[in-house]
Amino acid sequence: MKKVIISLIMMFGIISSNSFAGTLVINTDTSDAAPKEAFEYIIKKFEEENPDVTVKWNVFDHEGYKQSIRNFLNTDPPDVANWYAGNRMLPFVRAGLFEDVSDIWKDSGWVDGNLSENMEHAKKSMTIGGKQWGIPYTYYQWGVYYRKDLFTANGISVPTTWDDFVAACATLKAAGITPITIGSKYLWTTAGVFDYLNLRTNGYEFHMDLTLGKVPYTDPKVQAVFDKWDELVKPGYFLENHAALSWQEALTPMANGEAAMYVMGNFAVAPLKEAGLRDSNLGFFQFPEITPGIPMAEEAPTDTVHIPSKAKNKTDAKRFLIFMSRADVQEEINKILGQLPINKNSKVKEGDPFLAAGLNMLNNAYAMAQFYDRDAPAQMASEGMKGFQEYMSNPDRRQKILERLEKVRQRVYK
Repeated sequence: MKKVIISLIMMFGIISSNSFAGTLVINTDTSDAAPKEAFEYIIKKFEEENPDVTVKWNVFDHEGYKQSIRNFLNTDPPDVANWYAGNRMLPFVRAGLFEDVSDIWKDSGWVDGNLSENMEHAKKSMTIGGKQWGIPYTYYQWGVYYRKDLFTANGISVPTTWDDFVAACATLKAAGITPITIGSKYLWTTAGVFDYLNLRTNGYEFHMDLTLGKVPYTDPKVQAVFDKWDELVKPGYFLENHAALSWQEALTPMANGEAAMYVMGNFAVAPLKEAGLRDSNLGFFQFPEITPGIPMAEEAPTDTVHIPSKAKNKTDAKRFLIFMSRADVQEEINKILGQLPINKNSKVKEGDPFLAAGLNMLNNAYAMAQFYDRDAPAQMASEGMKGFQEYMSNPDRRQKILERLEKVRQRVYK
């Protein structure tokens, strides 16, 4: 069995990717335990199925990768690089650094059939200018995690509409229960709430236009998002003093039965269980509809693989992307990661109701947003999330906050 060459690249490491026939150079930022194990599996299986190819795998830590990727794509490109979907890949597409792989999506002759059928729900997040620029292989769901026992005790059914959701909050508040827990000390949790309110009020296309800087933050449609947010903030439906708490600290009131819901990603399930919340009392539901008829897009941060436009071995790189798109490969990868495969023909690990619920929801989603701090440029995202936290603590400052964010937008996207 061929040896997989692994170079652990630290923050400012320098790599050499001089490739030759039969060598496939792959750069990833998968240095954490589970992602690293997943790629070890991927590379071993790929080499077993393609004995004419030897993989050279360069593993970066996350920060080192973010700081190095533009440089190595320009000066010393690998044949395959991992990254993220949506607006996070846009700068590299615009700069001509990622290869157009639309042919992989269009061709119906691959092992797994037509990707435009098997991954139709993820296609929008991989499409820029009508073309596809990579292959998605893992994601996870966001939504509303809730206490089943508190809902039952207060006669609340799982809400599917905004009116039902607000009514549930009112019932819980009247019973002395905090309707929605949140910890906004590190800001990003507020973005999850904003994203869903915007996706449900205005839709996926508007949300992406906003994070692309095409829409003013003072636009009436953005004001409409905050009108809905007002309906939760002003009556006090969120946890008090949330700005002093991390997202993990905000799990405690829910685990203790003092709070009923959390708008959060699936990574919250394990710590909620560790905090003592029994499986039988924990449930999940899709963030409810706000504007009737708007297609239901979801928050689903998505990891992807791409072929750099200056890659030396594009033939084997394309073979690797096709391999990564397969249902059986994605199924095994995501068992290791504890996340969700994107190919609709993949299955999830048995016995996990939250992964099963997430898979069903995302397989039927209109599109996937990548989360505010991925879809918006770093400076806009930072100022935006500061504004969201400030608004949640002081909703009367809403107009000043939006005017400030509009000035930031004009500067960032100039």
